[in-house]
Amino acid sequence: MTNSSWYGPRVSRRAALGLGLGVAAAPALAACGGVSTSGADGGSGSVSFLCTQFAPVEERQRFEQILSNRVTTAKVAYNTADGGVFASTIQSQVEAGKVQVGLVGGLHGELAPHASRLTDLDDLVTALADRGIEADLTDLSKLGGNAAKYIPWMQASYVVAVNKKALQWLPSGADPQKLTYDQLLAWAAAAKAGNGGKAVLGIPAGPKGLYHRFFQGFLLPSFTGGQITTFRSPEAVQAWQYMKELWANTTPASTNYDFMQEPLQRGEVLIAWDHVARLVNAPKEKPDDWLMVPAPRGPKGLGYLLVVVGLGIPRGAPDVDKVKEVIKALTNPDTQLDVLRQNAFFPTVKATLPSDLPPNISLEAAAVQAQQGASEAVLSLPPVGLGAKDGEVSQIFKNTFKEICLDRKPVPQVLDAQAKQLNTILDQLKVPCWKPDPAGQTCKVM
Repeated sequence: MTNSSWYGPRVSRRAALGLGLGVAAAPALAACGGVSTSGADGGSGSVSFLCTQFAPVEERQRFEQILSNRVTTAKVAYNTADGGVFASTIQSQVEAGKVQVGLVGGLHGELAPHASRLTDLDDLVTALADRGIEADLTDLSKLGGNAAKYIPWMQASYVVAVNKKALQWLPSGADPQKLTYDQLLAWAAAAKAGNGGKAVLGIPAGPKGLYHRFFQGFLLPSFTGGQITTFRSPEAVQAWQYMKELWANTTPASTNYDFMQEPLQRGEVLIAWDHVARLVNAPKEKPDDWLMVPAPRGPKGLGYLLVVVGLGIPRGAPDVDKVKEVIKALTNPDTQLDVLRQNAFFPTVKATLPSDLPPNISLEAAAVQAQQGASEAVLSLPPVGLGAKDGEVSQIFKNTFKEICLDRKPVPQVLDAQAKQLNTILDQLKVPCWKPDPAGQTCKVM
């Protein structure tokens, strides 16, 4: 259930040629390292499905079994690729008018740059109306236009894991399922004091940790209502002053943590925020000892980052009717629950969670549902349309954390300097804003 950027490229030489990437592309792929040698071609009449998800061998094999069991209208040849190969394949095939890929699956931000290269799917949205896909997700699928360009397929998010040992320090009157940021700070401070001065809260601030997503999708939206436009607002100053206090009550070892499930399992921390894929093993052995809860609420509401994976059809794709039948099968509630069981990606359709889910996944599923359904929820997305600059923008948020929380520099000074760097990038790209910033306007720090 992981973001494709966590893994290396997985398209094989054979698959690259079969997908029409061209002979020149195959050596380039091989040079990237970590290339699979088992790309699927599916044979004549099959639907070629190119996707950025389920790249690890075990995840892929489990998903291919789901395809085999649940898609009965066509044989599907499933190939995974990193974001760069995914983008270049769609672009090159559509622009050449020689489309061999029938179905593409990618993150919202991976599909957004290809809005003009994807087939309008309003007819399929109508056909799937009984599936109960949330209106927010359907709106996102329009990619800023009037017609749906993809069908929301899977989703994931970030939540808070709590070892029940930490409940002894929970502030009076606080509900862990409905925390505010002030209550989280009070809880972390009380736990540190009660634990002999050793903090029990952790965040994934290691070299490969996703801590920048906390600032982008949780902290800033909850305090400012935005992510980029409000980056150096007075409310952002307040948010980072808060973060400085929270960090003082967070274990310093967090700068070594990439996946929070590991220090949680070892008992080094008792409370941690992270991506559901990086928390799921913490409660696996003793689920009764754990809570999974939504992120806290701030002055502007409960900001949360939604990871959406969609299914699209490139313009000019072969056998479109057959591809649409595959999409219908993949958005069937039973199929989506299979994916939840096997690969822990959450349904986008209305589906009753079965009682036989592994307990650790049930804990996460309940937290994700509660977070998304909260009355004060502020939906946020990872940056959209940044392309090769995405890593630079992520680094700005990481640098902001380092300078404020580790180096203890004055918050306004840091935000002004980092805002200038952010605007330098955004002025080059001239991309529209993404949620929770105002849609439609060219994105920049105000």
